[in-house]
This record gives sequence, structure tokens and C-alpha cells, in this order.
Amino acid sequence: MPLGTLDRSPPPFFRQGPSALTKLALCSALALLLMVADARFKLMQPARAALALVLHPVQRLLLTPVDAWDRAADYLRGAQRAMAAEDLARRQLAAQAERLSRAEALQAENDRLRKLLALQPALTVPAITAEVLFEAPDPFSRRVVIDRGATQGVAAGSPVINEAGVLGQVTRVYPLSSEVTLLTDKDAAIPLLNARTQMRNAAAGRADGSGMELRFLAANADVKVGDLMTTSGLDGVYPPGLPVAKVALVERRGDSSFAQVQLAPIAQPDSARHVLVLQPMDRHVAARKEAEAAAAAAAASAAETKAALRAAKKAERAEKAAEKAAAKASGATP
Repeated sequence: MPLGTLDRSPPPFFRQGPSALTKLALCSALALLLMVADARFKLMQPARAALALVLHPVQRLLLTPVDAWDRAADYLRGAQRAMAAEDLARRQLAAQAERLSRAEALQAENDRLRKLLALQPALTVPAITAEVLFEAPDPFSRRVVIDRGATQGVAAGSPVINEAGVLGQVTRVYPLSSEVTLLTDKDAAIPLLNARTQMRNAAAGRADGSGMELRFLAANADVKVGDLMTTSGLDGVYPPGLPVAKVALVERRGDSSFAQVQLAPIAQPDSARHVLVLQPMDRHVAARKEAEAAAAAAAASAAETKAALRAAKKAERAEKAAEKAAAKASGATP
């Protein structure tokens, strides 16, 4: 088609109306008029209320993610605060449990010390209080080390007891500590007396260190489970009457002429902490005899001294009497 035949008139969309400035002025005036009318006569209030009512569900829908985020943040913060409070409560509970356990341990220790203090006056031999330091590092023996030695008067062979009964015997003495062999040691032995039947026997530690046993006891011997075994005092080391163990098992076999008797020590060595170290009976008896001899010698010496004083006083009186008689005789002579 030739260019001269084209319609050069603009389409309706591109037709020019009022100018942009005119439109701006008209819209500005209309906006100003609406603002003045709304402020003066509240003309737009119903329309605004209707529009708010229509847009409220949309606003709530749009605010749902924000509310969910806030709730999640509050939940997380609350969970963190709850976990922190729980951790604090657990720490406080652990601290209180530790203090309670210390208090219970101190109470038990006080009870043991009170029992030891009550036991010491009843003993007829001198005793030294001691504390168990540690267990000897020898896997083949049952020994403990106490904090008293030769400096404090501990001697080898001294019995060691606690508030429950006999624990063992001092086997090595150092200047400031001593080594005690427990009754459950395989090399330990102690003479016993059955408190029910008054039958004497000797007990030794088992090979595995788990307890004690009576060896070479006749199969028909009168011994029962639960019998109390005490020290007999025949060895000159242990004072008589101290509780040692109870019969835990009695086994009699037809193919053996000896009964197998296992003993459970009354004084538990694993829980012993405070002990009494006794002087051996033989040394106590010797010391008592020496003390008695010294007292007798002192009494004899005092008696001799008194006799000598009496004789001296008598001689002095006789001398004075003789002097008075001589004076009278010389005065009577013309």
C-alpha cells in the first residue's frame, strides 16, 4: 500500500486529552476537598469503616506468619528459660545432695568415734587411737596402713580393733605409721572361743581373702551357723572376749573327717577408718608386773624410811631422857 493512502490520525488510546498539569491540579483540588469535607462533616467515615471491615480478614491472614513467628520465638525463649531453670535446679539439687552425703558421712563417723570412746574405758589394756590412711598396694595380701607408729608407742604384734570387733594385728612399725595385717589375709591366724559352746579353735584367713575359716575342726564338732566367735586370750596377744566373727557356713562331708567352717568377720575392714591399737597382753602383763614390783619396792622403801625415822625419834627421846636424868642426878649430889 502506498504511504500516501495511510490514515495518519492517532488511535483513540493515544489521543491527547487535558494536559498533565491540568490533571494534577484537578486531582489536588479534589483531594483537598475530600480531606476538608471528611474533617468537617465525616463524610468518609462509613466508607472507611466498611473498607476496614472488608480488609480485616485480609489483615489477619497477612499477620498470621508474623504472629506465628512471634509465638515460635516466645516458645523458644520460654524453652530456653525453662531449660536454664531446670539446669540451675539440678545443680542446686546436686549441691544439696553432696552436702547431705557429707552430713551423713560425718554423722556415721561421729557414731563410730562415740562407740570407740565408749569402748576404750571398758578395755583392760592401754589403747592408742589411730586412723586408717590407705590400703597397702599389695594385691596378694590384705593390709592397711595407719597413722600411728613407734613414735606414738605402737609396737609390732599389737592388736587392732574398732567399735565392731577385731580387725587385725600390727606386723610392721615405722616411725610415724604402721602396717596392719587384717584377719582376712591368707597368712593371718587368731585363736578363737565359741561363745555358745566354749570350744576353742584357731581361725585363719582364706586364700582368696574373702573371709576366714576354721581349720582342722572335727566333722562332729558342735558348731552352728550364727555362732559368735570371740578371742580366747590364750595367745597372750589379744585380750579375751573381743568379738571376731560369726559362723557363716558349716559343711560336713562323708569323705572327710574334718568339717569346713567359714566365718564372716564382724568388723568390716573395708569400711574401717578409726581404730584402736591395743598393747599386747604379754607386754601388758609384764608391764603390770613391773609396775607392781616397783610399787612394792617403793612401799618397802617407804616402810624402811618410816621405821628408820621412828628409830631415830626413839633414840632422840632416849638421849634426851638420859640427859635429863643425868642433870637431875648432878643437881641432887651435894
